[in-house]
Amino acid sequence: MVLSCLALAACDRAPREPSAPPLSLVVEDPSDAPIASLSEAELARFEEADARFELPFRESQGLGPLYIHRACESCHQDDARGPGAVRRIARVDPSAAPLPYGDVVRPRTTTGATIALVPTGEGWRETLRLPPAVFARGWLEAIDDAEILAVERAQASTVHGRVAHLPTGIGRFGHKARAATLDEFVADALLGDMGLTSPMRTDELPGPEGLADDARPGVDLSADDIALLADYVRLLDVPARALDVVGARAFAAVGCADCHVPTMRTRADYPVSAMRNVEVSLYTDVLLHDMGEGLADGIDEGAANGREWRTAPLVGIRFLHALLHDGRVTTVSEAIAAHASNGSQANEVIVRFDALPPTDRDALVRFVERL
Repeated sequence: MVLSCLALAACDRAPREPSAPPLSLVVEDPSDAPIASLSEAELARFEEADARFELPFRESQGLGPLYIHRACESCHQDDARGPGAVRRIARVDPSAAPLPYGDVVRPRTTTGATIALVPTGEGWRETLRLPPAVFARGWLEAIDDAEILAVERAQASTVHGRVAHLPTGIGRFGHKARAATLDEFVADALLGDMGLTSPMRTDELPGPEGLADDARPGVDLSADDIALLADYVRLLDVPARALDVVGARAFAAVGCADCHVPTMRTRADYPVSAMRNVEVSLYTDVLLHDMGEGLADGIDEGAANGREWRTAPLVGIRFLHALLHDGRVTTVSEAIAAHASNGSQANEVIVRFDALPPTDRDALVRFVERL
């Protein structure tokens, strides 16, 4: 695993279940705050990375020849809260001919390219992917592999989640857990969204004009460039929130917490010492689940098939403007209902949710809305 963050001085840390005053008393509700107790050098690193996250890339830096957006913030808008949108092409007919240049729509061109990549063909349809928020994802990276494997074993007889085993480790990032580390995830996003190559992703993606390079010959970004952007994401803290005890009990009682696991322990050897061996509340099991026909997009990605999705972390859900992988709903109640469809591993949970007394259902929804 490539982890580039500056080593943090050892310090005593309380479990990472942040405390907060009632939401009605919170004047500011930041989602872009760095981990507490950074040294001056570490905070300077974070601030430098924050600025780079917001700046657009230019043709002279290797943008293109086909791309979606110029800056990280274009997808992850509003101080890391997101979301932007990426258009994908999903297979409808299993016998449809493969798309020769991949299933991502890249509508913009530069440095000599004239044909945008908008894949079409019989048996395919367009779908959206909302880029996830990036806060608290360093904590997701820090979760101990043993914790994830233990949850997989515990679910073997219930909701049957499975680990996304990748060549570089356990998949954690992306809607389908296609990347194991933040460095990989950043390198993938830079290549896929902006056409920026790096030591981790050295080849330009194919396009209809066969262009193999751009205005910056060779590899566009350095390992340090990838490290800087990865460290911005890595050092964003868990947003504080106020928790509703009644709603939390209902959340666990119906089985939501079986997949949206409230707390997991981080590695004892994680490079950021402030994040070592502590309980962190992200509300995910980091596992892949078959969500049935209703949420299937027909896209195989990493270790996931077209019906599988990694359990989305619910931490910070209150900041999101739309929910589920494609933004099809805007409320927590709608998102819960969408978990039920033919073949979904969440169907029994939704039956139990629907059977709750109205006051308990409302409390559960409020609990999630405040995370």
